[in-house]
Amino acid sequence: MTIKNKRIFLTGGSGFIGTKIVERLIENNEIIVYDTLQRNSLKNTNIIDHPNLSLIKGNVLDFENLKSVIKGSEIIIHLAAIAGIDTVIKNPTTTMNVNYIGTSNVLKATSELENVHRFIDFSTSEVYGSYAYKRDESDVTTMGAVGEARWTYSISKLAAEHLAHSYHKEFGLPVISIRPFNIYGPGQIGEGAIHNFIKRAINNEDILIHGDGDQIRSWCYVEDIVDGIMLCLENEMGIGQVFNIGNPRATITILSLAEKIKSIAQSSSEIVFVTKNYVDVELRIPDIKKSKDLLGFTPKVDLNEGLKRTIDWYRENSQI
Repeated sequence: MTIKNKRIFLTGGSGFIGTKIVERLIENNEIIVYDTLQRNSLKNTNIIDHPNLSLIKGNVLDFENLKSVIKGSEIIIHLAAIAGIDTVIKNPTTTMNVNYIGTSNVLKATSELENVHRFIDFSTSEVYGSYAYKRDESDVTTMGAVGEARWTYSISKLAAEHLAHSYHKEFGLPVISIRPFNIYGPGQIGEGAIHNFIKRAINNEDILIHGDGDQIRSWCYVEDIVDGIMLCLENEMGIGQVFNIGNPRATITILSLAEKIKSIAQSSSEIVFVTKNYVDVELRIPDIKKSKDLLGFTPKVDLNEGLKRTIDWYRENSQI
């Protein structure tokens, strides 16, 4: 089933992933993006002036404004959040407020709408804690030590998940939560290892690795996660469920990732190890069996191809 003739409301929709979702849906739907525009990937695309797009500057903490602009929406994709390890550590209070209270506001505003087709809640793979080896959605989540700013992100996202699914159970809101695992690709801005490594590699600057580089990640190309979102929108089986969305086949250490990017980019950058002064996730590999079985999700883009596409994009858009 193709999503057509829907009014789709995206919080945080001008961000990296939101922009890719908008690109996929805009031709056949009315799109409203509600965003602070602090990280604006939409401005770098050819759809910024599309007649089906309305871009509204606003904050999910402003309930009255949110309530007024969400009216008539049939699909809500809630991406707005404080994210990125450096930003979270510097702003733990804002992180908690935006990620939980902001989600509460979006859910409350949505619950007052008629004819809601789907509410997609963006959570995080960080709810699995520091060591997540092929963790599935039924596994126990981890909250982390109180007082460690890193975990304000995961706990706020986990609490928001619980709230979203409470709205589903109590009010019948058609909620689906997804837990993305390390998304990358063309157009990414802000923080992120691949983004930072590529920018430095194509400029032949030192590639900085925090710690020993033995942290293990599974990397998911952005078009694959958008495929997963489309399946969530189209498949009634997903309602009331939580899904891991990632690519376990694209698993690599951070050091090997830097070396791979350097090789593909044919860069003369040096790899430099710097002190890691924050709590990190050491191992993160998803189990995506549930997503495959219920949604039919299968990631298609392998790491080498995804990195090549991403490097090529940054070379063509070096001003970004």
